[in-house]
Amino acid sequence: MAAWFTLIIACLSAQLTQILGSGLFELDLHEFKNLKGLLANGAPCRPDCRTFFRVCLKNYQVPVSPGDCIFGSAVTPVLGSNSFRMAGSPLSTPIRLPFNFGWPGSFSLIIEAWYSSLEDPALDSNNPDLQISSFAIQRQLEVGAAWTQDVQSGQQTELRYSYRFTCNENYYGDSCSKKCKPRDDRFGHYTCNPDGQLSCLPGWKGEYCEEPICLSGCSEASGNCSKPGECICREGWQGTFCTECKKHPVCKHGTCQQPWQCNCKEGWGGLFCDQDLNFCTHHKPCMNGATCTNTGQGSYTCTCRPGFTGTNCELEVRHCDSNPCRNRGHCTELDNSYSCTCLPGFEGTHCENSLLTCADMPCFQGGKCHERDNGRSYSCDCPRGYTGLNCEKKVDKCTTLPCANGGSCVVLSGVRTCSCRPGFTGQRCEININNCASNPCANGGTCHNRANDYTCSCALGYGGRNCELFAAPCFSVNLCLNGGSCSSDGPPTCLCPSGFTGPRCEYFAVTLPVLPGAKAQEGFQWAAISLGVGLVALLILLCMLGIVLRHVHRQARAERTHAEAMNNRSDTQRDNLIPTSQLKNNNKKVELEVDCDPEKSNYIHKNYHLDYIAPKEFKESKSQEDKSLKYEKCLEDKIQLSKMYSEKPECRISTICSPRDSLYQSVFVIAEERSECVIATEV
Repeated sequence: MAAWFTLIIACLSAQLTQILGSGLFELDLHEFKNLKGLLANGAPCRPDCRTFFRVCLKNYQVPVSPGDCIFGSAVTPVLGSNSFRMAGSPLSTPIRLPFNFGWPGSFSLIIEAWYSSLEDPALDSNNPDLQISSFAIQRQLEVGAAWTQDVQSGQQTELRYSYRFTCNENYYGDSCSKKCKPRDDRFGHYTCNPDGQLSCLPGWKGEYCEEPICLSGCSEASGNCSKPGECICREGWQGTFCTECKKHPVCKHGTCQQPWQCNCKEGWGGLFCDQDLNFCTHHKPCMNGATCTNTGQGSYTCTCRPGFTGTNCELEVRHCDSNPCRNRGHCTELDNSYSCTCLPGFEGTHCENSLLTCADMPCFQGGKCHERDNGRSYSCDCPRGYTGLNCEKKVDKCTTLPCANGGSCVVLSGVRTCSCRPGFTGQRCEININNCASNPCANGGTCHNRANDYTCSCALGYGGRNCELFAAPCFSVNLCLNGGSCSSDGPPTCLCPSGFTGPRCEYFAVTLPVLPGAKAQEGFQWAAISLGVGLVALLILLCMLGIVLRHVHRQARAERTHAEAMNNRSDTQRDNLIPTSQLKNNNKKVELEVDCDPEKSNYIHKNYHLDYIAPKEFKESKSQEDKSLKYEKCLEDKIQLSKMYSEKPECRISTICSPRDSLYQSVFVIAEERSECVIATEV
């Protein structure tokens, strides 16, 4: 009932707005001219024409006659005297005449200018002798915010003005007689178009936008909504769009087409679909692709695929369960088989074969062998200068001695040193040799040291690398700058103009005026210059000290890093170049050949880092002695190895002695006609 009452009120309000309407007529006075300051009867104003206006708005008339101002009237205060402009003044507000009915589209307007002898105009003054001028117009005017400009001229006056008619808020149409007020409540959800028509807010529809738009897809038969985007299901329906029926509350394994049904799924029976007729289909107990067979009364059997077992075929048959790998080998399952990963010292499909032990004498360079894992493996204690699992790697002594300025490290007789590039010296080639120490520049030239060379800045009149050449005389080459003149009396000299100085007039001279106490100031200047030079020298010394300390700190840190690397290298000796499986000796013959010919070994000295710099003669003698010692040591190794393998005729081990310093020692397996393996080692 209340809704109907509200709807009736809304309809009545809409009808009333069609009749009443609401708008505003505005008149804006811009400029009034009364150049002679006269009244309408020709009399002058005393002292001047203080002017105010009367406005009368009425219905359209042809011609305009005096009478009641049907649409409204207004009287302004005194706006000025004689000629004046209203724009920009505090009194320039437009004259507003409100409407309580529809705008007819045409009007008549009377504008009268009056003289006021008082401060404010007398509202009841109708004395025609006080009138200055009167204008009457009739116009057609459409509703809008744009102003219409107009000018009215009389015998002695002129008036410029503009006018317009606009609708009040919530009023629309050509006559401002259509009312539309936006709202968003239970009675409507809309805004207003420029023509006053209702425009529903998003999610609403209907004549007054009072009906919500439900969720897209919501069933009209089984769903509804009370606000936009909603879908409320009626009893017996469910789902996002209210298209799914609700089955009976106690229905376990059934479906429905209409509310409260219970249609059993396949394999289920009973009034509420709670009796199991197919255990395999409902529970799927068999795993890993097995086949399930119903045996009745909720029982079943599983037929497993190859590689699986168990009641539900949940257990996988594993080949490694039987521990086929021997000697603690690690078993890895494959698709249809397995593989064994053997511990060091064993090999074979099942790790059944043992590899080298200390009895096979696997350690080179006189290393000591120690048994491990109850004799199934071994480790070698290498002599100084060698590393690796079998002492086959030679330690590079130059790895921790960085040479500066392009120097290279060499090892001479077990001592490492740096071979420096020309122009550098020092333990690590860190000192730049002063090439200017011998004063190579002649004739007063200045020497400039470079990394491996020097350059000379020659005095005026001299040239050449060492300033040994006399330059061309003044008349052939202009030697002077900044307008200086050259003199050839003896060596060429420059006579500098005022304001310049220097051998070639290249410096700008500054002359200071001599003031009282100039001598004292000159002494003070020399003292200040000396103090500045001393401070600069002290700063240079501190910088050099900081560089030296930083270099020492870096060297110490590099040596510590090398020591840690050498300690850690012993832990990685197993990662060598010779797998132990390749050292198995199964030949029936063994001959140990050691090639110790110094002529066949290309011995090349390389730059290594030393703790001191050896003299040239000492280096040459050491080089020859080093070759001799290498040769003798190789012969000794050959004799020892011959004795070592004389009792084992299975393999022939060929050792090639090379005095070349190498980080690694290569071991070769050399095959003979009837032998299975031959071990050869190149040092």
